[in-house]
Amino acid sequence: MSAEFELCPGRKIGGSNPCFIIAEIGQNHQGDIEIAKKMIRMAKDCGADCAKFQKSEIEHRFTKQALERPYTSPHAWGPTYGAHKHHLEFSHQQYRELQQYASEVGIFFTASGMDEMAVEFLHEINVPFFKVASADTNNIPYLEKTAKKGRPMVISSGMQSMETMRCVYQTVKKLNPNFTFLQCTSAYPLPIEHVNLSLIPEFQKEFPDIPIGYSGHETGIHVSVAAVALGAKVLERHVTLDKSWKGSDHSASLEPAELAELVKAIRTVEMAMGSPIKQMLPCEASCHSKLGKSVVARKPLQKGQTLTRDMLTVKVAEPHGMRPENIFKLVGKKITVDLEKDATITDAIIQD
Repeated sequence: MSAEFELCPGRKIGGSNPCFIIAEIGQNHQGDIEIAKKMIRMAKDCGADCAKFQKSEIEHRFTKQALERPYTSPHAWGPTYGAHKHHLEFSHQQYRELQQYASEVGIFFTASGMDEMAVEFLHEINVPFFKVASADTNNIPYLEKTAKKGRPMVISSGMQSMETMRCVYQTVKKLNPNFTFLQCTSAYPLPIEHVNLSLIPEFQKEFPDIPIGYSGHETGIHVSVAAVALGAKVLERHVTLDKSWKGSDHSASLEPAELAELVKAIRTVEMAMGSPIKQMLPCEASCHSKLGKSVVARKPLQKGQTLTRDMLTVKVAEPHGMRPENIFKLVGKKITVDLEKDATITDAIIQD
């Protein structure tokens, strides 16, 4: 069983704890703080554990040339990539306002720190954990500085190899024991054939002392539910209020009804996982009473006879007696009473 730790105050992940569900708002708020608040409220109402954003200190994240390049995508919010990113980026004060709103609503609040300075700001406002986006998973200097902050870390694995993830594990583990890896494929939306849920058990074998989760960008909810059934302890899905809105992430996001259904399905699957101990359960008593079979006499038998296999058969009987799997243990035993055909064989009539 995977190790467990407290990801947020009072909320552990790993072990037998429920899957921690992150509603990734990202930049689907269109740069509008009121929409962002509606999305936080939506995440809470749908049953998610955390509302997550993406925080950048843009001049630290991008080069001057990258920000100045023309941006002609139909999803663009400005003529250059820099203008586009600035439109979607909330200020420090706005982040504090959103954090306060999430606290009032009653949902955990955090963000992916998309560069080292963004991590410094998120640390300053005391987010419960850091999310490391896939693009920074192999950014070893970033990982070291982030891990040294001492906050739990959720690390996505998109665009990385297992060899790289081993390096990431060694880098973070020596500085911070509280982290989790998420299986992730960085495509939006993600073709089903590239989800690779089989990597969840592979991660569990490779890194047995940390929880493993899943960050999904596929359409629909079924794959994410399957990820939880495979043992994902953290689940991250992008969310939106309207998939038709401008923005490249909306098509890979869940609308409110889908998010609510996903949360419900995950909690149902978790309950259904139940116990690994196989035994007859109290809820099966009624069925067993009507249909459970017992060992009975195949023909009339006399007191003192030594039982042979051909004297015995298995039927639904009243009363219940010896269980069918014990029929061979009766061979060679003597009975202490006369029996009619179909009489139940019970412990009480077997001579010790």
